[in-house]
Order: sequence, then structure tokens, then C-alpha cells
Amino acid sequence: MPFFILFIFLFISVTPIYAHCPLCVAGAGVGLTFSRLLGINDSITGVWIGAFIGALAFWFQRILGAKNKLFFKPSTGVFLYTLFLLATIWSFYKFDLVARHGEIFGFHKLTFGMVVGSIVYCLVDLLNTYIKRKSGKSFFPYQSIVFSLSSIVLTSVGIYILINYYI
Repeated sequence: MPFFILFIFLFISVTPIYAHCPLCVAGAGVGLTFSRLLGINDSITGVWIGAFIGALAFWFQRILGAKNKLFFKPSTGVFLYTLFLLATIWSFYKFDLVARHGEIFGFHKLTFGMVVGSIVYCLVDLLNTYIKRKSGKSFFPYQSIVFSLSSIVLTSVGIYILINYYI
């Protein structure tokens, strides 16, 4: 009986969670850490790193927006995203974390994946925000997560096909 009362209390006292929550970002970071150990291609890992950078940038934008509403503009989010991406790419080259064992269209595989993943994630997030503002609501539960995750999965599959069958 006490367990049931505790469950009811926890269910009633739940606060809303927004997209790009800290737990999701931390989980993605842990998953990316293991990708090299599992032998996943650097270009596909790069796509997920690009999305991870986007989640961090939009999360940081939400923190800044709590103090100043100026930071909720889409242009500010894209600026922060670009700043985070450039800082990450710079640090990967500075600390020699980019394996130089192949290129795609003149970029190292990891860099190519990060740029593609960042562009896809940012565009899908902007599209999702536009859809929600235009309609005034989400069309289904967890729409933001479904849009973001499915776009990154489809991009990963597309790059996998590109690498294995065309390059």
C-alpha cells in the first residue's frame, strides 16, 4: 500500500519536460563515447555528434532565454549552434581526435558527418518549431523527439548507403 501511495504522489507531482532535456543530452553523449569502441564508421558517428551539438546548443539557448527573451529568436539558436559546431570541430583537430583514414568529398569522415548531422538536425528542428507555431500545437505526443531522432536515423542510413555503395 505505501508503494502505491508513493507512485500516485510521484505521478501527480511530475513537472513538464521540454525538448532537449539534460537527460537526453547526457544519454546521447554516453552513446557517442561508445561508438568508437564499437567500430562504427566515423562519418555516421559524426552525424550523431552533430545532432548532439545541436541538442547542447538549443539546451544552452533555453537556459539563456530564461534570463533574457532575446535568446529565443531562431537566429540566435542558429548562431549558437554554429558557434558550438565550430568550437567542437576546432577542438577535435586541436587535440587530434579526428582519425585521418579516409575522406568524403574532401572532408575527413568525422568532420563530414558532423557538418551533415548539424545541418539536418538544425533544419528539422527549425521545421518542427515552424509547424508547432503555425498550428499552435504538436500533432502527436513527442513530436519533437520523433522528428529529431528519425531525421538523424535516416541521415545515418543515407550516409551508410553512400559510403558502402557509391564511394
